[in-house]
Order: sequence, then structure tokens, then C-alpha cells
Amino acid sequence: MATSTTRQPRSTQQRTAPNRKENTMTPSKTSRKAASTRKSSTPRLTRLTPESANGASREMLSELVSRHGQVGDMVSTMAHSPAVLGGYLQLSRAMKRAKLDRGISERLSIAIQVHQGCELCLESHINAARALGIDEAEIERSRAGTSDDPAVAAIIALALQIYREPTSITDEQVSALREHCYSDREIADIVGIVTLNILTGAFNLLAGLTPQTNHAS
Repeated sequence: MATSTTRQPRSTQQRTAPNRKENTMTPSKTSRKAASTRKSSTPRLTRLTPESANGASREMLSELVSRHGQVGDMVSTMAHSPAVLGGYLQLSRAMKRAKLDRGISERLSIAIQVHQGCELCLESHINAARALGIDEAEIERSRAGTSDDPAVAAIIALALQIYREPTSITDEQVSALREHCYSDREIADIVGIVTLNILTGAFNLLAGLTPQTNHAS
């Protein structure tokens, strides 16, 4: 467990992690081309309602509709699999208790979704970042996998590494995040954020859900 410290706002921190390589990863031409071929005018899987869903999915959708009035395309389509829908809802609710700052979490999600290629997820996280007051220049840096703040750039780089090649993570990288005053709990939260993005992004890509096919947020 990391020693408890009083953390100054990261934007004012001057320390830079030792030997940290600047993340310069950008989506390859191949991945961009592949993303362009995924676009579809109609979803591959149908939306379900509490009336058309079965079993546990019917119960979960009924509860969500009664609480929120409506559900988005992703959730209503996930209802084809009670296991997937239930797992998503549980992980999503659990990550709301994450210690990691929400603004940092959204920037991690933006960086991940640029590489995963889910336009619906990317649009959602960009809108969430804007609502939190993150400016357009920083959003663009997040899309490029970096940040103007060295502490945020370091955690984005590690999140992308967890997404792409977790076997290459080193002790020095984790120590570098501690040098930026991230707690062990916040470092562990990165895995939850990456996992949630993989689940939602992969499902939307499979189901053919895009900003153009989305009916409800």
C-alpha cells in the first residue's frame, strides 16, 4: 500500500516521472481504414424492450426504464444476453466508486476508444469530458494518447499499455505513477476503466451501433 501523502493539484506539479517515455502512439492507417469499414446504417442486433426481452433481461430493463424513463441502444441491445447486460451494469456501477478523478478517467477512455475504434463510445466520452470542463485542446491531446499535464500523460500511457500489451508493464512505470502522487487504489482503478471500455466498445462494434444508429443516450 502506498504511503498516504497530501497531494497538490496535479496541474501544478512540476515533477516528471524518471525515464518516462512520451507516448506517441497514434492509430495506424490500417486501423483507421478498418474503422471506416465498420460503419453501418443499421444495427446488426435489434433493440429489446421490457416487453420483448426474456427472463433476467426483462427484469433489468424494466428496472432501468422505471428509474430513468428510457435506456440507450447499447443497453437495450445487450439485453439479448442477460449475462453481458448484468455484467456491464455491475461493472459500470462499481466503477462509479472509483477513486480516480472523473476528468482523468474520461481522458483515459477517449485515448482507449480512439484505438479500439468505437465511435459511439468515443463521442460519449468526449461529451462527458466537455461537460466536466476539459477544453478542446486537452481533448485532442487525449485522442493522441497524451496530455499537457505530465501526471495525466503518464497515466494515459499506462492505460494504453494495459489495453494493448499488459505483459510489458514494468515496476518503474508503476513507481513513476506513485511519483506523481497516484495512490495504489487509483492505479488499480485503471484496469477497471480499461476493462469497461473494452466491454462497451467491443459490444457496440459487434452490434453495429454508431452515433448514426443511436436513438437514446
